[in-house]
Amino acid sequence: MTDPLLLSGEVDAATDRLLRTAARFDAADLAAASLLPGWTRGHVLAHLARNADGLVNLLTAARTGEHVPMYASATARETDIATGATRPPEAHLDDLRRCADRFAGAVAAMPVEAWAATVRGRRGPLPAATLVWGRLREIEVHHVDLAADYRPADWSEPFAHRLLHEVTAGLADRPDAPAMVLRFDGARHQLTVGAPEHAPTITGPAAELAAWLTGRSEGRTLTVVPDGALPQPPEWM
Repeated sequence: MTDPLLLSGEVDAATDRLLRTAARFDAADLAAASLLPGWTRGHVLAHLARNADGLVNLLTAARTGEHVPMYASATARETDIATGATRPPEAHLDDLRRCADRFAGAVAAMPVEAWAATVRGRRGPLPAATLVWGRLREIEVHHVDLAADYRPADWSEPFAHRLLHEVTAGLADRPDAPAMVLRFDGARHQLTVGAPEHAPTITGPAAELAAWLTGRSEGRTLTVVPDGALPQPPEWM
């Protein structure tokens, strides 16, 4: 799921799609609300740029063995996003292109053995081998958050399945996660959260299931058996 060499091409393709969307924005578009409460589209783009640089820091830590924090501090991260959000369109686009190049360069510079290192992200230690997947996830999910005609249905099947499996696994140890059975349209495979006995079965495309669990969809196209309201998943991330 997280092989960085296999996923780096997907990151490049996702970045190209994001850049095409960002290139359409004028100043008014950037100042408009995104799908994230309190954030404009400019905030989302600034976050995506700084996330790339934060992941470059973690790749550098894995490659060199030195402690390099993802961000200087939580306050510095928030300040960089807030100040970057109001930049003009050309500055956003240039920043996104440059940080994407830096990320690609940091991935290319990684020796094979460095992918086995453990680095410290914002939420704790994680394998360096997951960083490329983390970047892909950030781009694809936040591209949807831009509210610019890029939807979960535009996610590739492999991405949607990887995201759905990751989110479901993350719910396993959460006491606030409701029990449920997730079934993909046309697939025999299903995922469970909590005890499956008497839990509702929720069926739909993998992308819609993943979007609903991550708060990017209200799940209106999903079906529930027995008939009733969808359970309320906890806030993702």
